[in-house]
This record gives sequence, structure tokens and C-alpha cells, in this order.
Amino acid sequence: MGRKNTTSHQQLRIGVDTGGTFTDFIVTFKNQRLSFKVPSTPRAPAQAILAGVAQIFERLNDDFSLTEGNTIEIIHGTTVATNALLERKGARTALVTTAGFEDIIEIGRQTRPDLYNLAVKRPATLIAGELRFGVKERVAADASVITPLTKKDLRVLVKKLNQARVESIAVSLLFSFANPEHENAIADALAPLGVPVSVSHQILPEYREYERTSTVAINAYLAPRVSHYLSELTDGLSRKLARHSAGEGESRLRIMQSSGGSISAETAAREPVRTILSGPAGGAVAAMRVAELAGQSDIITFDMGGTSTDVALCQGGAQTTNEAQITGLPIAVPMLDIHTVGAGGGSIAYVDEGGALRVGPESAGADPGPACYGFGTRPTVTDANLILGRFAGGGLLNGEMPLDEFRAAAVLDRLAEEMSKASAKLVTREQAALGVVRVANANMEQALRLVSVERGYDPRRFALVSFGGAGGLHAAALADALRIPKILIPADPGAFSALGVLLADVVKDYSRTMMIAVEPSKSLPREIGRAFTALERQAKSDLRGEGFAPEQTELTRTLAMRYRGQSFELEVGADEYAVANFHQLHRERYGHSDERKAMEIVSVRLRAVGVTDKPQLNREKNVRRSKARPQRDALVWLGEKRRKIGVYDRGELLPGAAIAVPAIIVEYGSTTLIPAGWRAKVDAWHNLILEATRREPPSRRSAKNP
Repeated sequence: MGRKNTTSHQQLRIGVDTGGTFTDFIVTFKNQRLSFKVPSTPRAPAQAILAGVAQIFERLNDDFSLTEGNTIEIIHGTTVATNALLERKGARTALVTTAGFEDIIEIGRQTRPDLYNLAVKRPATLIAGELRFGVKERVAADASVITPLTKKDLRVLVKKLNQARVESIAVSLLFSFANPEHENAIADALAPLGVPVSVSHQILPEYREYERTSTVAINAYLAPRVSHYLSELTDGLSRKLARHSAGEGESRLRIMQSSGGSISAETAAREPVRTILSGPAGGAVAAMRVAELAGQSDIITFDMGGTSTDVALCQGGAQTTNEAQITGLPIAVPMLDIHTVGAGGGSIAYVDEGGALRVGPESAGADPGPACYGFGTRPTVTDANLILGRFAGGGLLNGEMPLDEFRAAAVLDRLAEEMSKASAKLVTREQAALGVVRVANANMEQALRLVSVERGYDPRRFALVSFGGAGGLHAAALADALRIPKILIPADPGAFSALGVLLADVVKDYSRTMMIAVEPSKSLPREIGRAFTALERQAKSDLRGEGFAPEQTELTRTLAMRYRGQSFELEVGADEYAVANFHQLHRERYGHSDERKAMEIVSVRLRAVGVTDKPQLNREKNVRRSKARPQRDALVWLGEKRRKIGVYDRGELLPGAAIAVPAIIVEYGSTTLIPAGWRAKVDAWHNLILEATRREPPSRRSAKNP
């Protein structure tokens, strides 16, 4: 299964991102790029993908067939794992752990997110108490066996699990990362039950028993549903592709994972915990690549879709974390540091019991969708934008999807009545719509502040990269609120995450807990090199099995380090500068460091990358400055006033074109509102660049304040 290209062979690559409202496609074939959307099918997500694949072959007009040497590669950003976890619709799962530690996922840590909240409610555990089973065994931290695991205990365990009728099993024993012998024995004994078994030393071979057990429990909870979905999708794709097959061509399905790289569908089915931020990760990858080409190294990504908004701060590259939480449950596998809020185009607006206007987190999604889509019965952000004239009197998807303004007006009128009763003042339809947009903006502004200001970063030193179907309508208002001086809206913003999954490489993460002391002014211990050698041997074998030659493989070594006595670590490159870099990073993160203090290497980590073929992002060579002319005018509410502003078709805007503001830019997958106070132009990469005309300069040189 080699990946070397030849001129006689053809490769069709399809990027798919499933959102709450639309499923986005970007297709690359013969230097062509095709982008389109189909409505998502939340109850059966595979159906939308299969419908999109059918459209692709219709549009190709038999130019491509799956003959010998030709390949089809589908890379998919999925929300199946995310939704199953958020909605608590996973499998009936059992936990097998060391006797006496059955309640570890319920005890958790002493850290409290709401320190002064006396009525706080902890999220319920994924695994009920009666489905947690302890076995008599014990392995010490030095990997020695204290209490052996007996065959009798294994037989009793298998019998109990069989009687419990579980659908999936998580196995997480103490110190299994040091010695996996007992976990392997349990996995072998459970195999005849015929249910998925998630084993902690395979998912996360690191210390911290609570986070490790939580991660493997989430993996087991999601495995049956994600496995079923991927099996259904694979079978459906096989049937679709068989109609266009004329020989021994090759097809591959890869799944985007939360860390910013893709993995095989088989790996994703076994380890679905790695796909929880699958879709948002694709958008972040694309944003970093496009911003880099445009000369922007420090960016804040803003991805506003139909059901949620995802934001991330990237300073010189993506920020990753091993300390993420989803619905209050820790997940310790590597993930891009993306923050998500329930604010999207489909977020539902309502008046709460106290009379305050709220927007989200509940969303109308794709079914029934916003009222203006023709079926919804409750007001959403999209309905509010329509009433304010911000779709310029047109529909979505270049007119393929008309919008029902009368239906949107009806639901906004009802909301205005509720707001009038709550405030004892007359609220008009337009005022209600403006209120919905303002509340939604406040929710998203809070998310942007969380990843920037609240972490010590000055947003005035960053550019905002806005994408997603709804992002362009809100980007300028949010940039104004945070004093961000520049906005970049890439080409195809509505399907940008689908582009991101095509730009992503195949990534595999490996780790091993070491707990080795490092004295001041001394080099790294030799054990570190031996540990990396073992991990690299496994990584090269895994990537070779997926068809990557040695020259297509990149390996990156990192160390998780801390001062001795600390509880948390920082990640630095595993080179001769590791110690110095750790002190510097500690100083940047916490404001102090101590070069005389002994350190500790907690874990060694390896990122293995299989470099994939990527779609070309073309730069226009001959950029001529020009003044764009609007195709028409539209009446739009900007603040409390209704104004006539120009409407531009983005497909007609050439690189170098300057746009008079205020303006609305319409295109297939998105709409952009540019208010007064901004300059707008199209750059050589076909990005829409917005620059603030009035901004006070930041007070410090660094993007991050000490």
C-alpha cells in the first residue's frame, strides 16, 4: 500500500466535516478543487456523507474510476463521539480495576471549578457503581508484582461481566503502565465475551490513575457506537465506490483526531477517545496553514458553525494539551487546545425565568433547523441575522437554499412579546433580533477572552482567523470588542474544516512514564534515549503498516518535565536544550523559575507523523490594485439604524481588490458583514483581509504579557 505518486495514476481526495447543520465537502482531483455542502442527517450521520459522495461522482462525470493504481482517500472529521459523550448515549460499560479502587472515577480530584458554589453538581460518572469490578492483584511502581492475578479470579470476573450484560469493558489497573502483564491477562480472558475491551496501557500508558482511568472509561463508553458508525459508513462507501470501480483500485478512510492529525478508521474504532474534537481540529489545522502563507504566525481561530463556536489561540503553532475536560470528565490523550461554547447559527434564543434574554447552548441543529429553513418553530441566531437584513435579501448556498423570512419574523415577534412582558417596555422585532445577536456575541467574546486575555495573552497582537458558515457575520463585532486589529477570512470559509482534514498528516502519539530525576546543570539521563528508541521502533512499524515509506515519516521527541515536588509538568523538546528551555517555559507560564532546583522527567512522548499529499493553495502572481464595485445594495440594520450598503459577490473579487465599507460579502458557504471602521481587501491567496482603521497600539512587545 505504497503512497508514491506516478503521473499515470489518479488520486481523488475527499475531505468531509460533519457539522450540526451541514456536512461539508472539499474534493481535490487533477489540480481541481470542488467545495459544497449537504444537509446533515443527525440521526444517521453516514447518510449525508454517502449523499455527498454520490454528488461527487455525478459532478466528475465519469472522469474518475477506481481502476488499478487509482486511489480514493476520504478523510473525515466526525462528531459521533462528541455527541455520544455530550448526550450520554454511549454503551453500557463496565470498569475492571484493582480491588479497592473501584470508585476512583467517582472520587476524582479535590480541584473544584466553582470554588464558592455551594450548590455545585458534579457530572454523573459514565459507569454506574454496580458495573465497577475490582480484581485481587497489585503491581508496584517499580513494575514488580506484589499480588499475582490468579486464574480463579479471572474466571469469577468473566462470569460476573457475562451476567451484567455489558456492551463494552474498560480495564485500568494500578501501575499497568509500568508492567502490563495483568492487564493483558484480563484482556485475553475477556475476549470470548465478544465485546470491545479498552486497555489502559494501550490507550494511555502514563501515571495519574484518575485521569488514565477516566480516559479509558470514556474510550470504552464510546467504542461500540463509533465502531458501529464507522462500520456502517465503510460498508456504504464500499457499495458506492463499487459502482465506479473498474479494477483493483484502492480506497482509504481516515478519521481526523483531536490532536490535529488523522488516523485509520480501524484505529479510530478502537480508540474513539482520540476523535472527540475531530471536526474543530481540522479547522485549526487549516487556519494555521493559511495564516502562515499570509504571513501571520500568531492567530486566534474563530469557527462559528450551526450548533457551536470553537476558538483556539495559536502562537507560532498549535497549542496542545493533555489536560482537557469534556463535560467535566478529564481526557488525558493529546488534543489541540480548543475551547467550545454552545453558540452557533442554530442556537435557540429564549427569555429565562428571571426575564433575561438567553441564547444557547441548545441548538435547532439540522432537524428542525432555524425557523427560516422552513421547519423550526423557535428563534435562532440565523433567524435574527435574516431579520436584520444581513443575508442581503438572498438565500444560502448561492440561492440553492431559500430562506423563509415570514417564518423567521413570526418567531422573532413571539420573542419580542416575551421580552416586552419581561421588561415592561415595547420591544420591536428588530430590537429582539439585535438583542439575540448581542447576547450570542457576548457568549463568543467570553470564549475568545478565555483563550487569550485570561491566559495572559494580548489579543491586540493577534489576527483573528474567522471561518465556519456563520463566522463572517460576527467576526468584526468580536474583533472590535477585543481590539483585535486584523481579521483573515479564508477562501471557502464555510467548508474550511473539510480543507483542514485534507491538510492534516497522519499522526500517532506515543508516551511512557519514566519518573527520572535530573540534577541541576547535568545532562539528560541515558534511560531517556533508550525509551525513545523503543517508542520510535514501534512508531516506524505502525506507519510502515499504513503505507508510509521512511522518507515520509517524521518523529518528534518531547519530555514532560517539572521541578521535583510539583504536581504538574510542562512539555519541552527532548534535545540538548531541554533543561534550559524548561526553565524559560516555566518562567513564561508562571512568572518565575529556579535553575538551582532539581527537576524530574515524568514522561517521554513521541509524535510520529506520516506526511500526506496535500491540496495546493495557490498564490496569485499578478496582483493588481483595484476598487471593487458592488453588484447591488441591501438594507441592513447596523446597530439601531437601518442603512443601505453594498453587496459584493466574493467569486467576483480578484486579488488586490479593495472593498468600500460597510459592506456584505456573499458566497456559497458563508456571508461576511463588514461594518464601518474597517478596511477590506483581497490578498494574493484569495483571503479576505479586514484591517481596523482605528486601534490603540498594545503596550508591550510580546504577544504574551508576563
